[in-house]
Amino acid sequence: MSNSAYGLVVLTIDVAHPPRRPDEVEEEVLRTWGEVRNSSSLRILKIIHGYGSTGKGGATKGTVRNWVFRNKNKFRAVIEGEEYNVYNVVVQEMRREVGQFADPDLDAGNQGVTIVWVR
Repeated sequence: MSNSAYGLVVLTIDVAHPPRRPDEVEEEVLRTWGEVRNSSSLRILKIIHGYGSTGKGGATKGTVRNWVFRNKNKFRAVIEGEEYNVYNVVVQEMRREVGQFADPDLDAGNQGVTIVWVR
């Protein structure tokens, strides 16, 4: 697991490397979401799940996106990496509220990440 924080607002986890079983991925995402939810400064969980080697999206991406969908009532918003750009109204609102922070995936159209704005 690789964790980093951008200005104590974003917690990043990498559930794609090394590859793991779906239940391990869900467990890691749930645990880390709890860390962000209970933090006084963290507001965003950035999940690196990769895109898969087939070019159609990988199993880990599907596991993460399905988990997020099933738990969507726990989040302010979920932003798929391909929609994570400065023109996205939700991204604009999130960055206005939590503050501007440098993120190499912003405007990159990265299908291998999902951004979760935690309540």
